[in-house]
Amino acid sequence: MTNPAYGRLKARFARIGALEEAAGILRWDESVVMPVGGAHARGEQLAALAGVTHELLTAPEMADDLAAAEAAGDWDGPNLALMRRAHARATALPVALVEAVARANTACEKVWREARRDADFAKVAKLLTEVVRLQREVASGLAARLDLDPYDALMDGYQPGIGAADVEPVFEAYAGWLATALPRAEALQARRPAPVPLEGPFDAELQEKLCRWLSERLGLEPGHARLDVSAHPFCGGHPTDIRITTAYDEDNVAKAVLGVLHETGHALYERGLPAAWSRQPVGAAAGMAAHESQSLIVEMQACRSDAFLGFLGRELADGFGLPEAATSAANLARIWRRVARGFIRVDADEMTYPAHVLLRFRLERAMIRGELEVPDLPAAWNEGLRGLLGIVPPDDARGCLQDIHWHDGAFGYFPSYTLGAMAAAQLMAAIRRDLPDLDAALAEGDLSGMLRWLNLRVHGQGARLGFQDLLRHATGKPLDPADFTAHLARRYLDG
Repeated sequence: MTNPAYGRLKARFARIGALEEAAGILRWDESVVMPVGGAHARGEQLAALAGVTHELLTAPEMADDLAAAEAAGDWDGPNLALMRRAHARATALPVALVEAVARANTACEKVWREARRDADFAKVAKLLTEVVRLQREVASGLAARLDLDPYDALMDGYQPGIGAADVEPVFEAYAGWLATALPRAEALQARRPAPVPLEGPFDAELQEKLCRWLSERLGLEPGHARLDVSAHPFCGGHPTDIRITTAYDEDNVAKAVLGVLHETGHALYERGLPAAWSRQPVGAAAGMAAHESQSLIVEMQACRSDAFLGFLGRELADGFGLPEAATSAANLARIWRRVARGFIRVDADEMTYPAHVLLRFRLERAMIRGELEVPDLPAAWNEGLRGLLGIVPPDDARGCLQDIHWHDGAFGYFPSYTLGAMAAAQLMAAIRRDLPDLDAALAEGDLSGMLRWLNLRVHGQGARLGFQDLLRHATGKPLDPADFTAHLARRYLDG
């Protein structure tokens, strides 16, 4: 049952959705084509859009409509609940704070690019201090309104319903597992033949051609997506206008290829969202952990499988004239499934990657709580990585400056990466039970059966189910980290 108040709310959220899409395209433009001199103006533009969106969410008439609205059913009921959630989060913050956050994030993110290039944390420390100050203010306001811990209130903005108490025991248990599993994996790896290197140069235009072809082969229609270059690969846009980016290195073809496979996973999720609920809260993705599960099930679970690597190796051989010894599935596995204690999160293997996330989880929670101040971040980072992986970055570019997230105000996001990796393993286990011929399809570069399964059980569900209920719907159980460690054991510890 619905009523006029709910109808007005749907119209309001359609307008909010369009404004958020416009802001997303401006951010894409900022990362891909905007000249450096446009940073200040772009900050004002994004602040203005954030302010207008906030005013629409907090208008008195919206509160009246929420009080009067009635909606039931599998979609309208959750849609109204999500509207009320969005209103509660918005009314917790004054518009001046929302606009100040947008300006501070834009200013800091631009200087961060220079600081990372120069390995000079001091260059961005003052701006990051302001970003953290504002995020503490945001967290405090949300916490009071939502009756949550301040850091949990930030986490809830990225993956609703998940807080530190949910992830901390999972992450700490993984750290304990890794302490014994990693040395075992390293020892097994050392006994195997060294990989034959993929020797370049790899022409950037040929890489781009291959990346476009691969994204289309996986199911991303070129009429609804484009591929561009940015410093940090990402996926944005709207389900009918998807923007993915990568970066090309003529000495390292993996950087672009694996990056595009990852971002295509995100894009396929966006394309599969329920079109009938576009620009409604229930028609969006089910959170960032859910989103990361979809990028990782494509990149890590499917495309780094032995079966798909055989297909990809043939494409690399044909496209770049590489010898079979370098492009065989076994050799690509030795290169792209190599365990290594590295400094850079985005280059980390899937076994050590969660350690990088755990480090950031610990540090960002301490910053929001006021237990760690920005000037002390580099030392805390180095000590934390030493404790988890036994290594110390040689400079801050390979330490606390490597990620864009904090400099762009994204506190509470990082746990989604490892939750997504765990969910991806759980979903793939269920897919393999339902599709026993999956490897035969992957060997031909065919993800269509897997994509249909995901469209039905994940993509097409939008946000009507929470993260845990989405996993229950798809796999029959809530998040089970054992599926992730079992996957890693099969891939890195057997033999």
